Amino acid sequence: MTSPRPADGPAVFRDRWGIPHLWAATAGELSFLQGRNAATDRSWQIELERRRSEGRTAEVFGAEGLHWDRFARQARLDHTARRCFEALDAGTRLWCESYVDGVNSALDDGLRGGAEFDSAGTQPEPWNPWTPMGVFLVQHILFSTFPNKLFRAHVAATLGPEAVELFSIEAPVWSGSNAWAVHGSRTVSGSPLIAGDPHRLLELPGVYQQVRLACPEFDAVGLAFPGVPGLPHFGHNGKAAWAITNAMADYQDLYVEELRRTPDGGAPDGAAVPGTVEARGPHGWEPVHVRHETIRVLGGAAEEVEVLETARGPVIATVPGTGVPGASDGGVERVLSLRIPARAEARLGFEALLPLLRSSTVGQVEAALSAWVEPVNSVVAADTSGGVRHFLAGVVPQRSPENRKLPVPAWSAGHQWDGHVVLPSRDISGFAVSANDRAAAGCGTGDANRVGMEFAPAHRARRITELLDVSAPQDVHDMQAIHADTLLGSLPPFRALLESLKVPDGGGPASVAKPASAAESAASRLRARILAWDGRMDADSTGAGAFAAWRSALVRRLAAHPALAPLAAPHGYSPLFGPWLSVASRVGFAVETLLARGAELGIDLPAEAAAALEEAAGLPGAAWGARHTLLPVHELPGGIADFPVTPLSGDTNCVLSTESLPGVEDRSFRGSVARYVWDLSDRRNSRWIVPFGASGTPGDSHFADQLPLWAAGELAPIETGWDKLVPEAHTANLLGRTQ
Repeated sequence: MTSPRPADGPAVFRDRWGIPHLWAATAGELSFLQGRNAATDRSWQIELERRRSEGRTAEVFGAEGLHWDRFARQARLDHTARRCFEALDAGTRLWCESYVDGVNSALDDGLRGGAEFDSAGTQPEPWNPWTPMGVFLVQHILFSTFPNKLFRAHVAATLGPEAVELFSIEAPVWSGSNAWAVHGSRTVSGSPLIAGDPHRLLELPGVYQQVRLACPEFDAVGLAFPGVPGLPHFGHNGKAAWAITNAMADYQDLYVEELRRTPDGGAPDGAAVPGTVEARGPHGWEPVHVRHETIRVLGGAAEEVEVLETARGPVIATVPGTGVPGASDGGVERVLSLRIPARAEARLGFEALLPLLRSSTVGQVEAALSAWVEPVNSVVAADTSGGVRHFLAGVVPQRSPENRKLPVPAWSAGHQWDGHVVLPSRDISGFAVSANDRAAAGCGTGDANRVGMEFAPAHRARRITELLDVSAPQDVHDMQAIHADTLLGSLPPFRALLESLKVPDGGGPASVAKPASAAESAASRLRARILAWDGRMDADSTGAGAFAAWRSALVRRLAAHPALAPLAAPHGYSPLFGPWLSVASRVGFAVETLLARGAELGIDLPAEAAAALEEAAGLPGAAWGARHTLLPVHELPGGIADFPVTPLSGDTNCVLSTESLPGVEDRSFRGSVARYVWDLSDRRNSRWIVPFGASGTPGDSHFADQLPLWAAGELAPIETGWDKLVPEAHTANLLGRTQ
């Protein structure tokens, strides 16, 4: 399948896209090389992630970094990473240390630094052995469900507990990932295919790095997190392939903690005696761990942060309306603690990473991922012998279902954790589809409620199933076509609402009471245009543009409706959680539920929809791609000059899920941060793409050279022939420096 190994010692090769292909004589040397490569290709990116994990971004960004830094310190991210690292088995610890040694070797050899560091007025620093685990925590601490519990708590406090379920989107905010596996009995080659695309913020440079990791033990291509060893989520080693989506499991809990303090005092000899803090637990008052940390702030005064940790977990917020920590109500403070498996059990799942690279069967892939902790993933795997399997990997605590909805009382024995939920697994003889949906979380059992509470709408999963459930055998090109599908799955309830409307022939507000005349009003013409549209969110579609304009107007009207307007009042939580607590954003995501149940809140949906038609009809008409363009999330100092305006097809509830926020932002800042097709008949047939490029350095020829293919829904071939790659000269002297 590939040409012979390229060298006796460690070496880096590049393909036409600048993607690194790494070779080493041992897995340890290869880990060193991967760390060194990440530090050279993504130097500023991994430095920023390290600072996030340590709560030190304000040293670079000034006061705007304080919200994150406070949270990172209070959530004890760096300390959790260190605990998880220290609990690793000796082999995994040594392998992770080799990665960090590689990162630090790039610093020693002057291969880090650059314009971003100069602009920020800072320099890269040596990594600690546990830093990769901190970087991984940063990527996933806000990835699960606890911010949604803050929003539900705000709804319950503002509109009443009964209103919480009216904001169900059958999805936590921001899902969109797809993965599917096809058994060889349904493929042209007779061997399995795996395809999919993870969805995250469209960060520039991208959150995933295409890479090849090869040594005598294994030869894997896949997608790595810069700053983290191995290929945790997506890979193909020639014998087995694996891919994941977020299972939408609920494994993070918020506890309402009652705290009491004793004041600082003095001993008889005059020495100062610090006060104590206690939390009310299931068995009475318990000691709370207290420490104080200092956040340095560029251009401002340093800030001291009190870090509290109860037996449940670190305190990350104050219960709104009860003041800030240190202020008491009748001698008792109310705060929120966060409990996550990684901190509770001092393990993150890195023990899975090296065995995963070595796996040659679906059984070995599943065995490797039995060590996984969080985030909880829905995994599809296949191997060259024809095996295909779908299973869940991670830790879901066993506890009261109420923990999944809202913050729960820390002093209640009924809300404590009690073991783990047994996660499902099944062999696949046809195909499996996983799209953050309820059915995938149940993994064939029909019992997703044991895992979580809200999942993605079934639109994407249904559409992928429809495209796979055909009589003709499938190949790589069919998988690529599925990636690019733009049919809007959420359209039917909107269409039904439009069909129910009658729009006046002109002048005055739209109404459901007046029939349309022959002389159509602008609103009536807009309604007809949307109803005649084919439902595809193509960039050049004026029908899609008309629908999006009306949908946004409707969302804005619903968000401003007197029934929901109270939610716009201050929520009392950190601005860090603002995206999860934005009323307009939440209405946009929950609009399907509100279309079905908004009348329970006293909302006259036909009247609001008709008025939204009038509003949208007064706007200039345009194709969807004129409004729906790429909005890269860019946090490099100095910004990026002349980044191309890129029209995008797709939308949140399309398979091509280029997410927007109806009523807030039509540009897409979330989408597929990679797309791939793994062919188990011959890895050389596999394909992949990322939104931008292999390099993290603005101005580099590979900084964004994959963008045109990605925006067009196309994929690039994976080159595995060493003789067709270009060796990189500066790694020739590494022999003897790796472990």
